[in-house]
Amino acid sequence: MSLLERIGLAALRRVDPERAHGLAIRALTSGLVPLPGPVTSARLRTTVAGLELPNPVGLAAGFDKNGDALGPLARAGFGFIEAGATTPRAQPGNPRPRLFRLTEDRAAINRFGFNNEGMEAMEKRLAQRPKDAVIGLNLGANKDSADRAEDFARVLAHCGRHLDFATVNVSSPNTEKLRDLQGAEALSALLAGVMEARNWLPRPIPVFLKIAPDLTVAELSEIADVARAAGIEAIIATNTTLDRAGLHSAHRDEKGGLSGAPLFEKSTRVLAQLSRLTDGTIPLIGVGGISSAEQAYQKIRAGASAVQLYTALVYHGLSVVPKIARGLDDLLARDGFACVADAVGTGRGDWL
Repeated sequence: MSLLERIGLAALRRVDPERAHGLAIRALTSGLVPLPGPVTSARLRTTVAGLELPNPVGLAAGFDKNGDALGPLARAGFGFIEAGATTPRAQPGNPRPRLFRLTEDRAAINRFGFNNEGMEAMEKRLAQRPKDAVIGLNLGANKDSADRAEDFARVLAHCGRHLDFATVNVSSPNTEKLRDLQGAEALSALLAGVMEARNWLPRPIPVFLKIAPDLTVAELSEIADVARAAGIEAIIATNTTLDRAGLHSAHRDEKGGLSGAPLFEKSTRVLAQLSRLTDGTIPLIGVGGISSAEQAYQKIRAGASAVQLYTALVYHGLSVVPKIARGLDDLLARDGFACVADAVGTGRGDWL
């Protein structure tokens, strides 16, 4: 981390977390943040759900909610970027404050509630996206929607022609009863509508499913079966957790989803279970608590074909992205793996 980045992060931590996030987006779009450009190698290049990635380290949804910074983020060292979540209509989300730093735990709690400018605004920004990056969109439903399942398909139909992939997000804990859509019957119906909308696109794209970490093995098995039957191309494991075990920060009891370091073990165990249940039939993307190359490597060895991060940026800055990618290259080389795919699932048993 450079001195400039260290000073910038220290300054951002002095202001309200949500305002700090807005300032970070503004700094990116104004060109004030040094960016490394693409980070890749023969060992890091990989293919997930038909998408050719320069490296397997992606940006999780939630950082660029409205697609404001797609250009600079494409030059920040990520292998792929997920924007959103986006709902059909703009909505303000939950009342502030709704984002909390848990500094002692290297974590965050948010209860944003899908605050975003809606699919019309997102579509306009996606139309101007960099063409040489892999960019996806996290699909969401409006809080007051009469048919939440239809909302996902509507956003995909509206924005899909500008995307490389789309993610069905039924795992946010901040929209009431949204996680109920993870049940087999509801999820099957929802995914059928989304896949139909996908098939009507001029260029059909892979559809991913993002799940919660607070699921039993039986529930994971059910979701895996539904995902297979629906033709889902990848599962993202996992979203934020409602679990508060072992936290020390003053904000530990705030309502919302917990992300960051405390989620690493829980999300990696879910990932390994899902890897066992799917047995390589569906690529998995590991998310939750990654802030180092070693942790990204552990996710891959637990069963992930690629990984995503977000909260690590709060504590380590954007420079952590190329650092993780290059460190991952070194770890793969150390253990004799010629490519990312060769390492996937090789340490799954350690997490079961």
